[in-house]
Amino acid sequence: MSTPTAPRSNPTAVTHEVTNQAPPLTGHDAADDAVLLEGVRREGAEWHLEELHRFGRYVGSEEAQHWADQANRHEPELRTHDRFGHRIDEVEFHPAYHSLMDASVRAGLAGAAWADERPGAHVARAGGFMLATMLEQGHLCPVSMTYAVVPALRRSPDLAKTYEPLLTSRVYEPGLSTPTAKRGLLAGMGMTEKQGGTDVRANTTAAVEQADGTWRLRGHKWFTSAPMNDLFLVLAQSPGGLSCFLVPRVLPDGSRNTFRIQRLKDKLGNRSNASSEPEFDDTVAWLVGDEGKGVRTIIDMVTMTRLDCVLGSAAGIRAALAQAAHHARHRSVFGVELIDQPLMRNVLADLSLESEAATTLALRLAGAADRAHRGDAGERAFLRLATAVGKYWVCKRQPVAVAEALECLGGNGYDEASGMPRLYREAPLNGIWEGSGNVNALDMLRALTREPESLEALSAEIEAAAGADARLDAAWRELRAELARPEDAQLRARRVVERAALVLQGSLLVRHAPAAVADAFCASRLAGDQGLAFGTLPAGTDFAALLWRLPA
Repeated sequence: MSTPTAPRSNPTAVTHEVTNQAPPLTGHDAADDAVLLEGVRREGAEWHLEELHRFGRYVGSEEAQHWADQANRHEPELRTHDRFGHRIDEVEFHPAYHSLMDASVRAGLAGAAWADERPGAHVARAGGFMLATMLEQGHLCPVSMTYAVVPALRRSPDLAKTYEPLLTSRVYEPGLSTPTAKRGLLAGMGMTEKQGGTDVRANTTAAVEQADGTWRLRGHKWFTSAPMNDLFLVLAQSPGGLSCFLVPRVLPDGSRNTFRIQRLKDKLGNRSNASSEPEFDDTVAWLVGDEGKGVRTIIDMVTMTRLDCVLGSAAGIRAALAQAAHHARHRSVFGVELIDQPLMRNVLADLSLESEAATTLALRLAGAADRAHRGDAGERAFLRLATAVGKYWVCKRQPVAVAEALECLGGNGYDEASGMPRLYREAPLNGIWEGSGNVNALDMLRALTREPESLEALSAEIEAAAGADARLDAAWRELRAELARPEDAQLRARRVVERAALVLQGSLLVRHAPAAVADAFCASRLAGDQGLAFGTLPAGTDFAALLWRLPA
């Protein structure tokens, strides 16, 4: 009796053919983005567009995206001692991280803008910084701090004369060696301590002056990123009060300064970037600025890193939106491409609106920074208040926008290979670094009370759109009434800064964006014709016009 056999399947049947999946988003020019290009041009850096496209092609390349993935999969490793037991306090990075760093520094994203006399140099740098953030955020922490250290260091001209030419270099030269012997330097900062956090005046790191004019530091910092950088601005208590000091990893004579890295932080995201707890013990330092004025000195650095937080969050939103739009253009459901499904069109249009508002505000701040550094007092006053407003709101919007964009990909977006989980883990970061939401909301209140010229500058910016949209005019009247109420100011601070951000974004879009974009923003964000989630824009919205603004 023969044994029955299962019928054979059709040998010509294809069971593993991949269909209805989006191809990888590679091989494109990430700078081919109307919103980004219009903003860079409007804020004074049209001369940089050719270079921006070159960098955009690098960001969109398969090789660069592979580096970004590898730098986060192979995280930095701390080496406290060498094989013989000598203390070395070094952090080792994957080669992909160094490739990313080299490309960003060569593109002028570190300190190079400070050595560029062309109007718009800081805007040009901001456009490149946004593109680099869309590629990989972690390596930009040392890049951002190097950019931000220059104005603070200028409070001590002798130190600036020595180090600024190297901080503004376009040469990336990793490794610890005598700073003045290198072709390019990277800088960091050490402010927070475990007992104080945001309250840096509670710092206990102590500074003692020496006969040769240097100082010696002793203390422990709680969160100091990029510990392999060459120079750090550090806050410490001196006899005259909290002061700012320059701490090099290697001293002028080539010997190692005491900079003991106790551990690296195990962070939610930003995994390619090392963040550490360094300990100072008779560590050599140089005073920067006036003794006892440490916060005033280092705030110059903090202001510029806050600007980068706004740029980075706007770019993070745009990166997630680009992935969602790409998926929707190539995925079909019930025989219709996702991007043509009415509800998905609403979601993508709403995300596009959020992204355009964030990008436009971020680049407006970059333009203000550029003009302020060239002596424009009005722009300096605007930047003082608007940076706090933008830092609060754009950074707050990144996590929810990225989560919505990830959902557009469904299960594919939850897979690490898509890159979306990394974008999601990065999303809360800028809202925390350089002052959380509460810090920036309260900073807005301080600016309003101590620097009334900043409110005048903000008012002038918003009123430049007066009469163009009744909803914007009404929102501005309501905001002015809120700003005039002194009672419960701290309790209401988040509500006020949120409204200020929306009114400012509305003014910018009414003046600079297509009419359909401005109309949808004023209807949904200012007049309240929107639900609490993305994808709830009202019927009658010009969805085609908004979707046309989607990044490639």
